Amino acid sequence: MELELDKIQLELLDEIINGLSQKQKMLPSKLFYDEKGSKLFDLICELDEYYPTRTESMIMKNNIDDIVSVFKENTIFIEFGSGSSMKTRLLLDNLNNLSAYIPIDISEDHLFKTTERLIEEYPGLEIIPISADYTKPYILPEIHKKVKHKITYFPGSTIGNFKNDEAKAFLKLIAETCGREGGLLIGIDLHKDKDIIEAAYNDKENVTAEFNLNLLERLNREYGADFEISKFSHLAFYNEDEKRIEMHLISEVEQTVTINERKFYFKKSETILTEYSHKYTFSGFAELAEDYFEISKIWIDKNKYFSVLYLSVK
Repeated sequence: MELELDKIQLELLDEIINGLSQKQKMLPSKLFYDEKGSKLFDLICELDEYYPTRTESMIMKNNIDDIVSVFKENTIFIEFGSGSSMKTRLLLDNLNNLSAYIPIDISEDHLFKTTERLIEEYPGLEIIPISADYTKPYILPEIHKKVKHKITYFPGSTIGNFKNDEAKAFLKLIAETCGREGGLLIGIDLHKDKDIIEAAYNDKENVTAEFNLNLLERLNREYGADFEISKFSHLAFYNEDEKRIEMHLISEVEQTVTINERKFYFKKSETILTEYSHKYTFSGFAELAEDYFEISKIWIDKNKYFSVLYLSVK
């Protein structure tokens, strides 16, 4: 079957083929967020077990005046994500004199639908969506208003999906984008009791399982793969030594799957690693970011489950 793929899809296909060719098969977690995956993740964020979203939102609400104080006049507000969350609206509702708001997301449909709503809700704000893989270099558009500062927003502890070397490279890219006097407003999930963490990724309604399996459905839809979804199942556990959740898809049977004319053999019980989600200590995160940023402000919930940080570019 001849596939018609755009540039982003072709780059992702290379990552997919390379990942499935490893001894520990893996797929990039950015594949989760097609339109269906983005909607499923929005549902996950409302689940009782999934503490990160509501905890981060509570931190933002309780500290909003102090948080928006880091945004100086004539700031470009860059968000890695589609801007669909309540947290984005909370910030936009409380920010004055922004030069522009720029959401960057790989899920083009979800991004542009969200942007249409935001343009209606904030008619006086220049909003410029960019459909791109924000982990790679990109060019910011020209802004009509004066620009003095650039602040990037990366909520949801999505930074935890990166391996440490990838996270350092990504933080370098952000620092270069923001420049001197720029900063990063970021959410990080904190290391805590294993049972609390594992419950968040193994919800009783199996929405996270559906979210994980949708990754294979997307490969079938967009890349002509022939995964039989019923022959895979969801697995998530907390690796305490590495301080990270590992999310996998388990092959329930011995099978062979074809993607773009490449065949991949699976033993029974062999897994595909689909996501890491690192949990941090403050000292550990400071060390991760120290080459490019220093921590200027910390906001935290009373249970010490989650934190929002403001990092200043060094």
